[in-house]
Amino acid sequence: MPTEKDFIQSIEQNQKIIHKVCNLYMQDGQDKKDLFQEILLNAWKGFGNFKGEAKFSTWLYRVALNTAITFYRKDLRQIETTELKEQVATIADNIVQQEEEMIAMHKAIAELSAVDKALVMLYLEDYSYDEISGIMGITANNVAVKMNRIKTKLKESAKKYL
Repeated sequence: MPTEKDFIQSIEQNQKIIHKVCNLYMQDGQDKKDLFQEILLNAWKGFGNFKGEAKFSTWLYRVALNTAITFYRKDLRQIETTELKEQVATIADNIVQQEEEMIAMHKAIAELSAVDKALVMLYLEDYSYDEISGIMGITANNVAVKMNRIKTKLKESAKKYL
């Protein structure tokens, strides 16, 4: 039976996963903290059922992403688009071409669905399609098809921000 000490040690070793998910799904600092706590709570609730059939990090990614997607859908607070546009315009005036392309890609990713964002994040973390499949609960073939579609969509979407 896993203990509280085991849980704390495992979380400390893998907390970067939770931070990455929080940063991907939430913009506001307080929202990130709330999501972090929600992920920890759900991980603790499910820790007793963790059988070790997958790596702890894989299991934690799955818990974190599922929690974030649910939290994201329930979040009724909306970012003021005019405020965001003003910030982006100010930044764009002061940065080099490479940074402009990065901003364009971030905006394109923000337009993706919650599930597609999760796929992109795992892909950018260099997880294989098989590993992504295990985390997301879909087939590796489905991951490949979705990633090809997402890449095409991102190329087109990013163009409008350049």
